[in-house]
Amino acid sequence: MRKDKLAGHLAIAATYTIFGLNIVFCKDIANNDVISPMVLFTLRAIGASALFWLISLVLPKERIDTKDLPKIALASFVGLFVPQLTFLMAITMATSIDTAIMSTLGPIFTMVFAFFFLGEPITIKKAGGVALSFVGVIFLIFNSVHSGGASASSTMGIVLLLINSISFAMYLGIFRPLISKYNVVHFMKWMFLFALLLSLPFSTAGLFSTDYAAIPSNVRWEIGYLIFFATFVAYFLIPFGQKRLRPTLVSMYTYLQPVIAAIISIWVGMDVLTWQKILATVLIVGGVILVSRSRAASN
Repeated sequence: MRKDKLAGHLAIAATYTIFGLNIVFCKDIANNDVISPMVLFTLRAIGASALFWLISLVLPKERIDTKDLPKIALASFVGLFVPQLTFLMAITMATSIDTAIMSTLGPIFTMVFAFFFLGEPITIKKAGGVALSFVGVIFLIFNSVHSGGASASSTMGIVLLLINSISFAMYLGIFRPLISKYNVVHFMKWMFLFALLLSLPFSTAGLFSTDYAAIPSNVRWEIGYLIFFATFVAYFLIPFGQKRLRPTLVSMYTYLQPVIAAIISIWVGMDVLTWQKILATVLIVGGVILVSRSRAASN
């Protein structure tokens, strides 16, 4: 059981490390203005769908109950289509600070949804852990050097980020029983197929009108990273972790993203390591540990 939970922690930590770097690449892609958010989302869905379906061919066959297909389609809409698309749109309309602040709302929404739909209790430790990590993230955000991005956030950018947080929290807080029912690969191949079908009516024209030859080589590599790591690998690891950890704990790893962003900034010379960042990291990790140790109805 401990090994199972450790594997879950490692999977989700790796996922949000990938997402932390993903923010940097998405911002650069958006700044280059060579591909629309909807077309980029569709390319991610095409790549991930193809990879998951190909891998499923060499795995033991697993039958998906027909009655579960509408539920998987809804999970795809809530957990893939809405969060990914709203993020790709919002990143062009919001500052890095506001994007990071809005991402910290995810665990709070997840805790509420898990309470109402899964009966996961809101314990003192859990609420305290979420609050502690929230304080750590806010402390990090307001003591970090940010560069690039929008000079000011628009109302639409904030609204899109709010929708992003609520939608993904619903996915984490509601669909755990469905995710636990199936093999990760077989589940995600249907998730991305539905996401692709949802996007095609809105992106077909853009797919054919985009000037792919005009995309700079570095942006092509970034798009490749988004498709393979931030989509295929990350969304393989998320349900893997969801089967082993409680929804609120999974969502707590959202708080890793600002930490990863700060580390990347330091690494490339955009920021410096300070005592404030060290303290913020301690607060964030401490909050995750508190939520991890809180008692709950389900593990």
